[in-house]
Amino acid sequence: MDNVEQTIISQYANSPTIVQLIQNMNGYIDPSADIDSFYDLIWNVDTAVGKGLDIWGKIVGLDNGRILKIPSAELNLGFDEAGTLSATPFGSGAFYSGAPVTQNYSLGDDAFRTLILVKALANITDGSIPSYNRLLQNLFAGRGRCYVNDLGNMQMRYTFEFFLQPFEMAIMTQSGALPRPTGVLASIIQVQLPNVFGFKEAGTASAAPFGQGTFFTGAVNAS
Repeated sequence: MDNVEQTIISQYANSPTIVQLIQNMNGYIDPSADIDSFYDLIWNVDTAVGKGLDIWGKIVGLDNGRILKIPSAELNLGFDEAGTLSATPFGSGAFYSGAPVTQNYSLGDDAFRTLILVKALANITDGSIPSYNRLLQNLFAGRGRCYVNDLGNMQMRYTFEFFLQPFEMAIMTQSGALPRPTGVLASIIQVQLPNVFGFKEAGTASAAPFGQGTFFTGAVNAS
């Protein structure tokens, strides 16, 4: 709403020239467009982009920003049984060096925004299982079932019934965004039901038989 006329004292309110000059000046220096842009691109985390999200990352405590280390996609020399998706034959792959190879990965705006919101929620969580479950549901909305298991003996586990992308695993293991109570060991498992090999007692809805399902790869430590 244009309320520029409220800035003109009454004795000049009927002067067309003064009123026009004031209105023109208001149009020239009106900061509303810049304020709206600042709000949309910097202040509002739901619409912020680029530098705005980088600022939010610092605010919520993401020390490494949007940069994460993920395992390299490079394949090493292996035998035929490993298959071309896991290893390469002679003349194609390098020998495994004994240390995992990683590469820096910069999260895009949408992925980084999700990480920021999760870290913000982690900052104020009450440490309960329902809070952790809500955090996972926000981070992996629409991907499938994911939840926290209380294993007892000061241990907890993040369970995913789908496979994580490499950068998502990096978020889980390196970002420090996911909370856990002090002194509690946290681990992660990925079990894409029903495509994981299992025995007949599990039923076809829970596991796959020989020749169809992949082996469970085990748990890894969470951040």
